[in-house]
Amino acid sequence: MLIASKSKDEIEKLKTQLNQEFEMKDLGEAKKILGMEICRDRARGKVSLSQKQYLKKVLQQFGMTEQTKPVSTPLASHFKLSTQLSPSTDAEREYMLQVLYSNAVGSLMYAMVCTRPDISHAVGIVSRYMHNPGKGHWQAVKWILRYIQKTMDVGLLFERDDTLGQGVIGYVDYDYAGDLDKRRSTTGYVFTFAGGPISWKSTLQSTVALSTTEAEYMAITEAVKEAIWLQVYHARTKHIDVRFHFVREIVDDGKILLQKIKTAENPADMLTKVVTTIKYYELGPDDPPYAAKFYDCCGAEDADASGCTTGFHVSYDDE
Repeated sequence: MLIASKSKDEIEKLKTQLNQEFEMKDLGEAKKILGMEICRDRARGKVSLSQKQYLKKVLQQFGMTEQTKPVSTPLASHFKLSTQLSPSTDAEREYMLQVLYSNAVGSLMYAMVCTRPDISHAVGIVSRYMHNPGKGHWQAVKWILRYIQKTMDVGLLFERDDTLGQGVIGYVDYDYAGDLDKRRSTTGYVFTFAGGPISWKSTLQSTVALSTTEAEYMAITEAVKEAIWLQVYHARTKHIDVRFHFVREIVDDGKILLQKIKTAENPADMLTKVVTTIKYYELGPDDPPYAAKFYDCCGAEDADASGCTTGFHVSYDDE
């Protein structure tokens, strides 16, 4: 059990109450929970979450060794994944029966959900073929594992900094008709608080967009719905009317500030498509604290990930 509060007295009071009802052991300051390592730097007002030990076990399980060549991006542009790569012969089907494809994708998915938004797009793609994966799909999964091998220390960093502001900041982007099977577009968004990501998603849009404008509108709608959900903390807002003009109503009401941002300042791009190594690392640690910067535990700033194409910036105050 993890207990968090602004008041130490309230924490002690709750622990006393729980101890009276249950047999429990106080483990002190939280350092690990659900496979995530918690690292604090109180002097600098920073806290980070990472999954180094978990990822080490994942790499060992799927045969990644020190001799395995690491890569710099979650997925490369030469991967053209589609159902065309699914097994077409008995020999290919027999081979894939020996591959723990679903296990590998599931392990990566847990890391993606907890501390690794940088692999959201890549894991989202390979997870589409879990029902009938082929050798090409498996090569893509191994590529992601090789990327993890290079970035095991990477996690989420949150910091106390008055210059960051107290509100949630969101970034959203889309990739038009990038799905090779049904030509659906991809929506990607990431929201930050205290300089670190708190919510992110990379997903195919539910219908085929007939234009870039329609794909853009659908992407912004999903991001605005998430922004409202984060703002009011209520699951019912997940079922807001998905008509695209919902966005205009929210903006007109002053609940959301919607801004166009520059190509090089949109980290959500990495959640919609494969980007080159140069673009992937374009934003350095000295740049403003955009949502998709990732750091080693306790602030070692030698790894980051950032987006590179034009998108929209969604933000609001937490009042």
